[in-house]
Amino acid sequence: MTDDEQRTTIADIMRSTRVATLAYISVQGDLVSTPMGTQGFDEPSTVWFITDRGTEKVVALERDPRVNVHYAGKGGWVSLAGTARFVDDRERLRELWDASDGVFMDGTPDDPKHGLLEVRATSAEYWDMPGRVATAVQLVKGLVSDDRPDLGDNGVVLL
Repeated sequence: MTDDEQRTTIADIMRSTRVATLAYISVQGDLVSTPMGTQGFDEPSTVWFITDRGTEKVVALERDPRVNVHYAGKGGWVSLAGTARFVDDRERLRELWDASDGVFMDGTPDDPKHGLLEVRATSAEYWDMPGRVATAVQLVKGLVSDDRPDLGDNGVVLL
């Protein structure tokens, strides 16, 4: 598979679910994960989330910006490795804000405590699964024969 085909596969998996898991190093030094609603992405290499400026994750990311963003969607999984930073861009925030944000956030996109978390991925690893039934058939095949099951494509792409 070419790099462009792999990037398309990665983007398709990311689009198949809106919720990602963001992993980062807390202020206390622990590896923690939190669910985040993806507001958009510019290719798989730049992902946008809406957050509040004063959250523990923003404070932690100012100290250590390294992150992993994980997507488990229809047909596969994606793991993005990169860095994150808080971005105070009202115009971009208004562009990305939708009705669901009002459920999780107080106020409007003009509230100064709201901002964006920009994740810039340096690499992506993906696992493209053939679907539930096909996966189950392949697993059974692996159990009853000496054949290795075909569980889809796996690859790493530098972004």
